[in-house]
Amino acid sequence: MPATIMESEANVNATNGQKPVDSAHMPGLATERTNEASEGLDTKSAIDIARIINAEDAKVANAVKKALPEVARVIDLVARSLRDGGRLIYVGAGSSGRIAALDSSECPATFSTAPSQVQYIMCGGPKALASAADVNEDSPEMGHRDIAKRRPTRKDVIIGISASGRTPYVVGAVEYAKARGAKTAAIVCNRDSALAEVADITVTAEVGPEVISGSTRLKASSAQKMITNMITTGAMTRLGYVYDNLMVNVHMKNQKLVERGINVLMRLTGVDRETAIRTIKSSGKSIPLAAVMLKANVDKMEALRRLQKADGNVRLAIEDSRLEL
Repeated sequence: MPATIMESEANVNATNGQKPVDSAHMPGLATERTNEASEGLDTKSAIDIARIINAEDAKVANAVKKALPEVARVIDLVARSLRDGGRLIYVGAGSSGRIAALDSSECPATFSTAPSQVQYIMCGGPKALASAADVNEDSPEMGHRDIAKRRPTRKDVIIGISASGRTPYVVGAVEYAKARGAKTAAIVCNRDSALAEVADITVTAEVGPEVISGSTRLKASSAQKMITNMITTGAMTRLGYVYDNLMVNVHMKNQKLVERGINVLMRLTGVDRETAIRTIKSSGKSIPLAAVMLKANVDKMEALRRLQKADGNVRLAIEDSRLEL
């Protein structure tokens, strides 16, 4: 890259109040280095390419495993926030933003959460989900602006996702949210990043060089997907939206999910199909209500009282206890 362009980028970032991003040092990032295991990839057969990618993908789970203590901290942070009426808001750009969008969009159907409870902010907006939008992810001010529209408060958790850990848009958004009292976390794939410096908790999955150098849609994105899965699934489970390992809060909006709800209730309570369907109807098509009615042998109003007391935690509602996190 010509020096004049590099200097221009550094000046732009500096004027936005951020540390300059020196593009000349990008190869120093683990995710940008050349992967020896995939050298000569363009000369390989289809099966050899598949084997190389598969072998590299096998390293992802172990990289995530090393970050589990930090993942657990974020799970509890998010659970407490949602219990207290706060929100989880992901922020990302490019592949990282798409992972954020995927995780947040699947929560309502899986856990019957309101769309406002788990949100995402994608650099470039929704149009950038389907294509590389003409936006500047090097602008922390854009990150400030976009997160400011969501009005983050001390009740919220903002999670920045960036493979490099240095995307100025994401760093700027997390920094702005933290300044307004929100709890913050980061999901990155490189150590000692700018994002880690501003986040309260950093989950670092060091997946190493990509099969195609710098293509973080590969191992880095796989790690990000695994981690976001853990965070939302873990938080919702801690909140009691899962009973045992059953999707007890499933939102029955189509025939497949209706059948899933019936089967969940049958497995959870041991009743026959006819009783399960009848109870689901009398509960207003609420699996949590139906589960409490059957397991605690109470009517709909008592089941509702118990669920409210337990903040929606099905197990605690059956036991008539309060949720403590």
